[in-house]
Amino acid sequence: MKKLEIDIPLTSAILKGDLTIPMGATGIVVFSHGIGSSRFSTRNRMVAELLQKQKIGTLLLDLLTDEENSVYENRFNIDLLTSRLIETTEWLVNYSEVNGLPICYFGANTGAASTIRAAAYFGDTIKAVVSRGGRPDLASNALHQVTAPTLFIVGGEDIPIIEMNKRAYDELHCEKEMKVITGATHLFEEPGKLFEVADSAIIWYTKYLP
Repeated sequence: MKKLEIDIPLTSAILKGDLTIPMGATGIVVFSHGIGSSRFSTRNRMVAELLQKQKIGTLLLDLLTDEENSVYENRFNIDLLTSRLIETTEWLVNYSEVNGLPICYFGANTGAASTIRAAAYFGDTIKAVVSRGGRPDLASNALHQVTAPTLFIVGGEDIPIIEMNKRAYDELHCEKEMKVITGATHLFEEPGKLFEVADSAIIWYTKYLP
């Protein structure tokens, strides 16, 4: 397994990322984190480790620099986060270590909005999208343009987010599924619930990766 700490040179910033590529990897999942979270998020790192065990590579990165993240409004700037994710994806496609592996997205909370909008931008380049406790409603203008198979995962006790996801789900015209995990709240902190998230994501990615 190859583990790399990388600097991703973009037009307006250099982003930090942790890229892990298992032997015989079938694809790479790029993570877009939610407000106030980072590539060090324990929840996303746990999901990433479980993906890696299934021969799926992961890129955990911060779409904001430390300085930018200190400005609270930036965390909700979906335009900025989306443009960063798009530019990172374009860089990743040409990065020699990735060697042409197909790319998927995993978005948590507000990060889901940037993955939806970036997936709409890239079309068939993105092979699958998973949203965990996401806010796809913040990308409402792009939902109908998404072609990548898209899975929404929400906690059964997270009532406001369920409603937001249902409305967004109805706007999708791609292959889609919405999975409600019984007994889980917004952060899936209950015993075993994050494993259910990871299992659902693995099944989804495996289905659509070559």
